[in-house]
Amino acid sequence: MPEALNEHLGHDGAACPDSYYVRTGPETFISTLHSQGAWQPGEQHLAPAAGLVLAEIERRLPSDKLVSRINFDILGVIHSGEFTIDVNVIRPGRTIELIEASMRHGERTSVHARVWRLLPSDTTSVVGDEWQALPEPEEAPAIPFTGRWGGGFIASLDGGQFADVRPGFARSWIRSPFPLVDGEDDPATAAFVKLVDTANGLAVREDPKTTFFPNVDLTIHLTRVPEPGWVGFETKVAFGPTGIGETTSVLSDVKGPIGTAAQSLTVRVGQGAK
Repeated sequence: MPEALNEHLGHDGAACPDSYYVRTGPETFISTLHSQGAWQPGEQHLAPAAGLVLAEIERRLPSDKLVSRINFDILGVIHSGEFTIDVNVIRPGRTIELIEASMRHGERTSVHARVWRLLPSDTTSVVGDEWQALPEPEEAPAIPFTGRWGGGFIASLDGGQFADVRPGFARSWIRSPFPLVDGEDDPATAAFVKLVDTANGLAVREDPKTTFFPNVDLTIHLTRVPEPGWVGFETKVAFGPTGIGETTSVLSDVKGPIGTAAQSLTVRVGQGAK
């Protein structure tokens, strides 16, 4: 895999804001070292990129509708440096709408997203799910995620995992002290989504130094608006025999399970992280 040019703010040791991005215009941004991906130094991690794309949808198209599903397709390396986010309404409606957004580097699009938003109604009388609640975040023994993964984004995280972690399975809690954009507050759902793509690195089935298994997409389904702060994961990873895999997670906030995430993996033995 060719290495992308490293143009993150702070990559050269210079000071950069304690945020994942800096806004340079109404629709344009530049990445900081805190958004750096784990597979190669000159790319962004999808987690903060996904959060930013959703935050821009919520900023430009405010609505009383709630985010139900978010799908991100990764169309290539999410390069560091400057980029633009485009937002469009695909299917308008009073009760249901579909929004499309993309992250664009010049004429090249790296992330394409589609978001369903639904009008809320009172369903408290039928609330229920079949997901198992995680123990409290404070009960998860703290671990240094940088022990296995490199990159500025992973270094920005705080969290822990429970003792039943094993190759291909983990229960984890993570959080970040950094906002998406310098000087701006994160919308609640975007603050949650900016951490979800870490799932693929939480329940490592094989050593990433010897086996390449990045995800090519991320799909999140939610049943309510998340609480900001901790994001919990019960994650399972499966590799098939022909280079295809999947990471699935039940997602939680401090109030309990809130939805699911799935990631499709391309698996290559003998090609590890740089």
